[in-house]
Amino acid sequence: MRAVRLTAWGREPALSEVERPVPRDAEVLVRVEAAGLCHSDIHVIDGPEGALPYRPPFTLGHEVSGHVAALGPDADGPAVGERVVVYGPWGCGSCARCVAGQDNYCDRRRGLNWHGVGLGRDGGMAEYVLVPAGRHLVPIGDLPAHQAAPLSDAGLTSYHAVNGVRHALRDGTTAAVIGVGGLGHLAVQILRATTTSRVVAVDIREEALTLAQRSGAHAGTLMRTDTARALRARTGGVGVDAVLDFVGNTATLELAADVLRPGGEVAVVGSGGGQLTVRKPGFLPPGFRLSLPFWGTRPELAEVIALARSGALHVETEQFPLSAAPEAFDRLRQGRVAGRAVLLPA
Repeated sequence: MRAVRLTAWGREPALSEVERPVPRDAEVLVRVEAAGLCHSDIHVIDGPEGALPYRPPFTLGHEVSGHVAALGPDADGPAVGERVVVYGPWGCGSCARCVAGQDNYCDRRRGLNWHGVGLGRDGGMAEYVLVPAGRHLVPIGDLPAHQAAPLSDAGLTSYHAVNGVRHALRDGTTAAVIGVGGLGHLAVQILRATTTSRVVAVDIREEALTLAQRSGAHAGTLMRTDTARALRARTGGVGVDAVLDFVGNTATLELAADVLRPGGEVAVVGSGGGQLTVRKPGFLPPGFRLSLPFWGTRPELAEVIALARSGALHVETEQFPLSAAPEAFDRLRQGRVAGRAVLLPA
């Protein structure tokens, strides 16, 4: 079968011919219908040797949807032919958190040489992907594959981040979404679908603010030197109740601190390498709370799929054949993907 593989650190991924996996024990073989691309893939590809615990070669792709093609003799879960999305953050499988469907916070994560499907383990940028157990599969029914695949990370990570701050978003509150790309445009939709908060979007690109508007944002503003003042003005001067930062560089973290009202929440999702100094006393608003959400839980993925099937979520996608993976990666690097890039192996 064909697969997009990272063969060594410092090399661009290559489309290769590899043996089709055969499921053993509790494993499940999934015929891939769609695989999303993510900036996390770029971080992996560009990572120097030793920066990550992964051991090349392995197939990329951690946003995966398809249908069950074959089952190992001890496998349970979805039946052959059932359409599924793959829950991506595979943990050790046996700690209390993994058993509860919280592999994203696996107690043994520090000792693993993978973070999940396509992240140290063979992923879904291929014609087939081998999944360790049926518990990692969530049925999607008739949801289109190019919609389902990005929901397993872009949708799930956004949903998990919103879950962490939802208690602060009652009637009359304001939430700010910084960075309206593959994750941010879904965060806007999730906020609109699951809270009564007013949603304001911030980005450096006009086209991203247009995407935010299509996604349901009440307002949007370009990131400039006066953005904090403008956002505060929109809240009557009190500041926003929660900030979801999908960029995570120093400028966006400082903006988050500048616009947050006392007792507010900041969830940093983006891995932009920024730093925010925490000290007391200091410039941060009193009662400030910071979270670093990572991916999401398996039950949350089922909730995300249900939202999408209800019509509340729609992923903006650009679709490419598997053979065009290099072009898709190049467009993603240059910031020229509207929403989420998705590879279609068929």
